[in-house]
Amino acid sequence: MELNPSQQKLAFAVIVVILAGLGIYLVLPDTTAAPHAATPAVTPSATFTPGATTPPPQTATTPQAAAGVNIYQWLPFSQKDLASAASVAEQASGYYDTFSYSESATAYANRLSSLVTSQYLRVLESDYGTYGVARQRTSSKEISTASAMINSLRSFGPSSLTFVVTISQHIQQQSGTTSPTGQYAVTVVNTAGTWRVDQIQPASAGNH
Repeated sequence: MELNPSQQKLAFAVIVVILAGLGIYLVLPDTTAAPHAATPAVTPSATFTPGATTPPPQTATTPQAAAGVNIYQWLPFSQKDLASAASVAEQASGYYDTFSYSESATAYANRLSSLVTSQYLRVLESDYGTYGVARQRTSSKEISTASAMINSLRSFGPSSLTFVVTISQHIQQQSGTTSPTGQYAVTVVNTAGTWRVDQIQPASAGNH
């Protein structure tokens, strides 16, 4: 269904509010990257206090309730599609910056194989194995674990969604440890009913 400008602006506004304001309720599987055996990831666990009263579960606010209308009737994707695409975007983004100097390009690519398109997988494997990059990673003995969080939905079409995602890294190397973060535009496409990441690049570069 083709949206007029007013409907498209309203749709974007509501989706951003849902994703950001509601803590991305629809798409909150545990997507902290699980690194290769050489790079064990540490997942924070909730603190339990004996005798503490467990608060009642909160009732999720649906898009219909939040907006007063069913916005999905205007959009080229369903609520399930949005949740699936966002989950894939977060998982792939975490794995994108999870690696170890001791693993091969093939091992790195294998973690991403079920989350990215076959064409993009070849690009990622080639980039990871680039001589200069690989040599620097090995000489510094770099080990990186990463997690990702969606900030907003940048654009969408009939079979693609582009999210702005923050990737947080923890890098160990001979010279010490660093914890850089960066924003990326992550495009997810629907191929034969399955969502896969087709591109990850710095958010400032566009990726429309």
